[in-house]
Amino acid sequence: MTAARIVSRTVLHDGWYTFSRLELEMPDGVRVERHLLDNGSAVAVLPYDPVRRVCMLIEQPRAAVLSAGEPPLLEAIAGGLDGADPAHRIVEEAHEEGGLRLGVLEPVSNIWPLCPVSTERVQLYLAPYASADRIGAGGGAQGEDENITVHEIGLDTLRELVLDGTLTDAKTLILAQALLLRHPGLWTEPA
Repeated sequence: MTAARIVSRTVLHDGWYTFSRLELEMPDGVRVERHLLDNGSAVAVLPYDPVRRVCMLIEQPRAAVLSAGEPPLLEAIAGGLDGADPAHRIVEEAHEEGGLRLGVLEPVSNIWPLCPVSTERVQLYLAPYASADRIGAGGGAQGEDENITVHEIGLDTLRELVLDGTLTDAKTLILAQALLLRHPGLWTEPA
């Protein structure tokens, strides 16, 4: 049996993202139409303060969430790679979005958040920080109109959001679960 392959690609839109129509030939020879969003690679981090037992999450207007009529999401700090090294880029994003200086990064995974339609891969990290690492207000890069609100929430609250299913941003949920599994000593009581 042969592998599936791309037979043709037609660019439908080339702007912030590139949107294409693909014709695939499946292993059984059948040809099917698929759509592809090429939005590059990204990086995300869940910073946590083990002394104060808090983590930093952000909130910003997201078109898909607004379109669905849902409240804003709590999200991990994240950004596009734009060709940069993931570890270098997430340090920049943490400063821009959260006003935070990061040191040690703990790699978690390089995930496909939406593999049926998107080329995006997101490198995930955990990162400890201290109150002295809050060196700015955050809010996003000047001129990018991100309108970011920074939140420090208690780790017990984070665990409750994971367990009750209300932490709905995928990258953030994966990072929160990784923190729970990798650093259970941050919680004094079992879940």
